[in-house]
Amino acid sequence: MPLWEIAAVILMSYQFQPDYGKSNFVTNLFMGVTFSFFLTKLTINTFLFINDGYRIIKWPFQSIAKKKPVPLEGRRRFVTNVGIVLAAIPFTGLLYGTLKGKYSYKVWKHKLAFKELPSSFDGLRIAQISDIHSGSFDDPEAVREGLRTLMEHKPDLILLTGDLVNNFASEMDDLVDLFRDELDAPFGKYAVMGNHDYGEYVEWGSEAEKEANIAGVRDQYANIGFKLLDNDATVFDLHGEKISLIGVENWGGGNFPKFGDYDLAASKIDPDSFKILMSHDPEHWDQRIIDHDHFVHLTLSGHTHGAQMGVEIPGWIKWSPVSMRYQRWAGLYEEKDQYLYVNRGFGFIGYPGRIGIWPEITILDLHQA
Repeated sequence: MPLWEIAAVILMSYQFQPDYGKSNFVTNLFMGVTFSFFLTKLTINTFLFINDGYRIIKWPFQSIAKKKPVPLEGRRRFVTNVGIVLAAIPFTGLLYGTLKGKYSYKVWKHKLAFKELPSSFDGLRIAQISDIHSGSFDDPEAVREGLRTLMEHKPDLILLTGDLVNNFASEMDDLVDLFRDELDAPFGKYAVMGNHDYGEYVEWGSEAEKEANIAGVRDQYANIGFKLLDNDATVFDLHGEKISLIGVENWGGGNFPKFGDYDLAASKIDPDSFKILMSHDPEHWDQRIIDHDHFVHLTLSGHTHGAQMGVEIPGWIKWSPVSMRYQRWAGLYEEKDQYLYVNRGFGFIGYPGRIGIWPEITILDLHQA
């Protein structure tokens, strides 16, 4: 592996170390280019491997037919050239994703109808963002444009479904004013914690240091004007009619943190009310919510990022590598008269870009059926 690729791997690993600061354009570009070259080489080498495998398998049969060893055939130029051409596609795409795609915010709008929605809330507009990963940003003005795009839709309620930071509360220090001042809604701004908000992916000097960072992350949510619903709920009352907003801490499948307690949160509201749930990880919906005695009309999640790369042409194709890990990884799902919406994420982490799966702003309009 060339030295510059080794250096990029080291830089990427520093994102998860306690003494690492926020990303900047140079480090993001370096890592993005490196990742692009890596996939390009992988694509080319795959074709060369197929080509060489064919030659090696064919060689003994040729030698037997001629009753003497024959020279190994040279690589087929056509196959090699096809590999080179196809390798240029991911390289070009990933480079674009690094330079432009990570801030190419896309608005996804959906109208949802519910029989149980109180008439006073007919037309309620919810804006959802998720997975900010503030430590990865290298262009605050581009982020500002994304937030202003959200506000152009005049939401009644803004919900943030976790992962405000990569690891450290300090990542938000330079962005507090931006998020606090740009976002506003009549019904307020609410949030829940995501798996990255607990600092699970770095080595801490002590448990007290880790807990202090978690407290700092919670403070940052408050600093930007979002009320955390940590296994808690709130009720909106309009003209004597009510709907409930429930929030749980992260509850993830596999080895992800399981701090969420829906039973505790739901105990604080009328079990027969219209319910909206914020839960960072969509696996929570399948494993704990969809068959729960306290019926949830709409659950909002994030977490997957749609892998930050894939192909989406509405009505034609929807694919991402993350689909091999998550059953529900982006967009709207409906089952048993319940809806789940999985936001593709506002930010990015790891690969410093997006291609095909663009950063998302979700606008959900709720109506009576």
